Amino acid sequence: MLETKDLVLDKAKQEDWEGMYRNVWSCPEAARYMQWSVTGSEADARERMRRTIQFQKTHDTYLVYWKATGEPIGFAGVEELSPTVWGEAGICLGPAYVGKGLGRQILHCLIRYAKGLGAKRFVCSAREGNQASRALIASLGSTLFDAEERIDPRDGSPYTYLRYELDL
Repeated sequence: MLETKDLVLDKAKQEDWEGMYRNVWSCPEAARYMQWSVTGSEADARERMRRTIQFQKTHDTYLVYWKATGEPIGFAGVEELSPTVWGEAGICLGPAYVGKGLGRQILHCLIRYAKGLGAKRFVCSAREGNQASRALIASLGSTLFDAEERIDPRDGSPYTYLRYELDL
């Protein structure tokens, strides 16, 4: 479990399916810059939560909970890219929680966690069109080191995937 001023990052539980469905997975705005598609039904959300729990058993990924209520409002994680380089493995908040400084709290929390695991450099990524994520990443003092043209598998549209690094 990881913690910030307003949030708890913890492993998913099956009963979290409803909050994630309502707050994140059913929201096209949340999926816009991500690699996943909107979840269309409660049954699909229950199955998605089952898969999420399985995935989280072997990965440093978490649901993000609003500390005041315990409500799941997003997800985030990190991954080891090399022994001294770690990167965020996706950060997503439901639309009702965007623009409140929570992404900043999550990113700082993930960086602290990675440093504790020996990271000397931290990598963040964002689609070129995701101005909010790019501004957050830039505010850390990170440097753009890679831009790659990609195709969104959901609809075939092209996008530019940007990668930034931050020396810790």
